[in-house]
Amino acid sequence: MNEFSRIPRFAFSPTLLFACSSLWLFASCSDIKPPAAAFAPDAVSAAPDYSQSDNWSCLPNKQDFADLSPESVLPQDQEDAPADVFFVHPTTFMESDQWNANLADTALNLATDARAIKHQASIFNRAGRVFAPRYRQMVYGGFKTEDLESKKKALELAYEDVKAAFEYYLEHWNNGRPIIIAGHSQGAFHARNLLKEYFDGKPLQEQLVAAYIPGWPVPTDFFAQIPACNSPEQTGCVASWCTFKDGYEPPSLDLYYQNAIVTNPLNWRSDGTPATKEEHKGFLMENYKKIYTQSVNARQHQGILWLTSPFPVVSLKNYHVADFNLFWVDVRDNAQLRVNTYVEHGGSSQK
Repeated sequence: MNEFSRIPRFAFSPTLLFACSSLWLFASCSDIKPPAAAFAPDAVSAAPDYSQSDNWSCLPNKQDFADLSPESVLPQDQEDAPADVFFVHPTTFMESDQWNANLADTALNLATDARAIKHQASIFNRAGRVFAPRYRQMVYGGFKTEDLESKKKALELAYEDVKAAFEYYLEHWNNGRPIIIAGHSQGAFHARNLLKEYFDGKPLQEQLVAAYIPGWPVPTDFFAQIPACNSPEQTGCVASWCTFKDGYEPPSLDLYYQNAIVTNPLNWRSDGTPATKEEHKGFLMENYKKIYTQSVNARQHQGILWLTSPFPVVSLKNYHVADFNLFWVDVRDNAQLRVNTYVEHGGSSQK
């Protein structure tokens, strides 16, 4: 089976909005169609120059949405952080007949920054210096197409940008520092490929603190040498999860999610150990102010993460839009813990 035929067609969202706003979002996304014409290389905008700061959503040396933090949590500390975070944002390019985004689209850039960077990349601003490239992401409708060849080419073009940005980061900014790789949804797809190509069994694996790549199924055998995280302090590992309402099995469960890594962000285990709401450190609301603690139970189920609803009145069953927000404080604290563990042990992998 072509790997691009196994890409989920229904689970990708442009924002991290949750609760009632997500109900509207899912309804609107269901109406979006794939591009009418096949992918054409001459219709794609020019590749970004990553020496230009405008081609980065966030960098440690400029003010951006990754510098933010809710009032109730400790503020960012990127200047003194001993590690770096390379973050790949999810799909924010929505309805269009173009297969890939144009980075000159200022409205799209603002939407990316005010949503994905603010709500996701900012999670990591105490664990490390945050780098997040703009890239010619594939349009949301591309995930709904039957034209697998065009989908393949559009995703490959997007990944080429991510690779170019990562290589520029390595050459100009890394200087041997520990690295966290993070991303969500389409960003997680590119991040897992980045891990496979640059870290898995390669010298750079020694610099890997951890990877946080929820919102895209990662098969348990995808990496040859990078293990799934199975404890809060483990370093050199990958954490991934796809979140659904407890008791709900998506129609595509067998096709997309079987044998996927499922990390429980409440206890950071991937061996099926369930967690109760007493272990939940907190999810962040869309207003970027309110954090709810001890609100959800979480358990593994056949390649997905089952979560009790934090809002019983909301009928959502697919929590993809909030894969990070539901565990915002949990991920934030854990990233800092893993960095501290990595530094304390001189970079050696901790199980």
